[in-house]
Amino acid sequence: MNDVLKITDLHVSVEGKPILKGVNLTIQKGETHALMGPNGSGKSTLGLVIMGHPKYEVTSGSIELNQIDILEMEADERARAGIFLAFQRPIAIPGVKMADFLRHATSNVRNPNRKEGEDLIAMKDFRKELKSKMGQLKMNTEFARRYVNDGFSGGEQKRAEILQLAMLGPKFAILDETDSGLDADAVKLASQSIAEIGREKMGLLIITHHDKLLESNPPEFAHVMLGGQIVETGGAELAEELYSNGYDRIRTKYPDASADNTAMEESETVGA
Repeated sequence: MNDVLKITDLHVSVEGKPILKGVNLTIQKGETHALMGPNGSGKSTLGLVIMGHPKYEVTSGSIELNQIDILEMEADERARAGIFLAFQRPIAIPGVKMADFLRHATSNVRNPNRKEGEDLIAMKDFRKELKSKMGQLKMNTEFARRYVNDGFSGGEQKRAEILQLAMLGPKFAILDETDSGLDADAVKLASQSIAEIGREKMGLLIITHHDKLLESNPPEFAHVMLGGQIVETGGAELAEELYSNGYDRIRTKYPDASADNTAMEESETVGA
């Protein structure tokens, strides 16, 4: 059976304020989906809710992975089940080396029932695989000896996320503005790296404002989010239109959602 991530009529609130208002989205293995929209439209909220961030309250709807509702799963259980989120702003973990972090994370994903301290991937096998993935991504092996995101530049943080993606090999990956804060060369490298690790082996949801991250990862589907709803879906040409012309057409075509989006932008509640 082909892997399927299905979101149905998803409604989400934060501190009683509605953010997502009936999102429907289906992603299959091998598909790349671009999710675009103005600031405050709910894009990052959707990614965080899929991953299981405890701040967000799902008031109705469902998220299913291969027909299993994952809403009752904790974030770590969702990761073990095959869902990955590359954060827009990755956090630093001083004192924890990238290699150690990746060895434990990879062991947990490949053996979901593993108890902490038991059955880690053999060090020899792990080092060989990590070296291979870093070579594939054109990364210096010294990178693995550094503490997770501690003192990393913006580009290094995003590269660290892509390395995690390569090692964990999830069924579905959500990339939340992986291009944010990067210069053009760094975005191009990130785009090429995502393609290099084999995007056809998973389902990809790329949340972005720009087209550079999509150059090496052309989407089969592009979605526009406005006011907590997906208001329009098309192909790669829709993503190109939005990058070139902005969201004026979308705001005019969907005035009710546009009004909701303005209210969300003005709120201090997280929901971008």
